[in-house]
Amino acid sequence: MKTFSAKPTDVERKWFVIDAADQVVGRVAVEVARVLRGKHKPIFTSHVDTGDFVIIINADKARFTGAKETQKIYTSYSGHVGGQKVETPKHIRRRGRPEIIMERAVKGMIPHTRLGSAQMSKLKVYNGTEHPHGAQNPETLEIS
Repeated sequence: MKTFSAKPTDVERKWFVIDAADQVVGRVAVEVARVLRGKHKPIFTSHVDTGDFVIIINADKARFTGAKETQKIYTSYSGHVGGQKVETPKHIRRRGRPEIIMERAVKGMIPHTRLGSAQMSKLKVYNGTEHPHGAQNPETLEIS
């Protein structure tokens, strides 16, 4: 018996919508990363992008458990002296960009390679309930 290895031409992509309202950020991110990588498909191949497109709506209404809203720290470093920035999720929400929280949570669960960058480009995150991808007829994906 030969081992099956998917080719990029074998992949059929679907679109999914996930409503993050009143959902825990980490639980949503796990499910999104699984779909983006294609691990839910029987043709999953680790070195080929077999994943689907994911639209996350209501990203501003996703919540953290415990005290992570004020204690979790996101750091970024520009490479210059004094160029380290430290932010909490509460500060990011106040800044008006709460979709960054969901994007960073998913990005940490995707491979940090060129393949991972290609998989992350299939993620679309929006704050409200509206999204411009209605023509793709996305299916609703429930998170248990």
